[in-house]
Amino acid sequence: MRLTRLIIGALLVIIALFLIAGEQLAGASADAVINARLTTIRAPIAGQLSIERRALGTRVTEGEALGAVGDPFADNVRLHDLLQQRDLVTAEVARLKETLQAIESTVALLHDRSTAYRRDRIRQLEAELSSSRSQASVAAARVDEAKAAYSRSRQLNERGLETSATYERSQAAQKVAALELEDAQQRAAASEVSLEAARRGTFLGDGYNDAPYSEQQISELSLRLTELKANLKAEESKAQSLGQRIASERLRVNRLSSAQLASNVHGSVWEVLAGNGETVQRGQDIMRLVDCRSTIVTLSVSERVYNRLAQGDRAMFKVSGDGRSFEGSVTRLAGSGAETIYRNLAIAPSKRHLGRYDVTLLVPALREDEGLSCAIGRTGRVFFEARPFDFIRSFCS
Repeated sequence: MRLTRLIIGALLVIIALFLIAGEQLAGASADAVINARLTTIRAPIAGQLSIERRALGTRVTEGEALGAVGDPFADNVRLHDLLQQRDLVTAEVARLKETLQAIESTVALLHDRSTAYRRDRIRQLEAELSSSRSQASVAAARVDEAKAAYSRSRQLNERGLETSATYERSQAAQKVAALELEDAQQRAAASEVSLEAARRGTFLGDGYNDAPYSEQQISELSLRLTELKANLKAEESKAQSLGQRIASERLRVNRLSSAQLASNVHGSVWEVLAGNGETVQRGQDIMRLVDCRSTIVTLSVSERVYNRLAQGDRAMFKVSGDGRSFEGSVTRLAGSGAETIYRNLAIAPSKRHLGRYDVTLLVPALREDEGLSCAIGRTGRVFFEARPFDFIRSFCS
């Protein structure tokens, strides 16, 4: 019985020593802290800062307005020059339109006058043709009468019943009637030619060209209208181009005279570098924000543990004072003295940390936890190997 007790006691001592050694020799970090990337809000233009007062740690959402920078002395000389040019072009366009309207009204009146002239001239020529034809008919009748009188006078003269003087008068009267008939026929033919030409739009006569004065004016004004329309189109194109340039210049002036500041991350206010009402320069740092979507765990380990690690290795992060553990993986092994990699992180390393070997851990579940996703600075420990009491810890948690 005594031997059995000794054996059982020895086994318990060995098991206890094994558990203690396993706990102590398991790879673990000396310190671990929840960290995140910083982003800096800078002034896009120079001017006076107008920013809402926010307490450090205030949560912000992506796209949330943080303030504005205004510059009342932004250079807008070029914009005023373009506006003046546009006013001149607009005035020229208005002048050309009024001129075109006046000329078009004049052309319309001249068309009416030309139409009335053509209609009346054709009626006049028709009347002249009718008169000439009537005169030709009368002259033809006179010729017939003269021929008959001449024939009787010749017969009477041959018989000695009429004197030679009477015969000669009859002969002369016949010739005069023939000439009058020829003249009447020529006038009728000329009137017919003029009438046909007038119906085709060509007017024949003395003292004017083939078209009346109104049509000549219409022709000249039509050329003037074509020229003015071309000038108007050119000025309208110039006005359109100036409008586009003015819009671009106004946008440039607006960007120089006023700029909004907005959060580019979901996170919290980490540091305020400029206050409301200050005059800032372009590119000057105004505020630093913590990007809570980039939450990581930074830690340091001993050289022995560090040399056994590789990227992608699994690890367990236990939050101090919480009891919960989160599974993660090694994403970066920076070694000793890794001070430069913390320049854009919220929590800087301590001297003790820099004296050890730096490791970065990615913990996806930590980013999804509402209470710890932006708990920057919260500490804990990281374990890289299984420990004998893990089953008890998991049961207690």
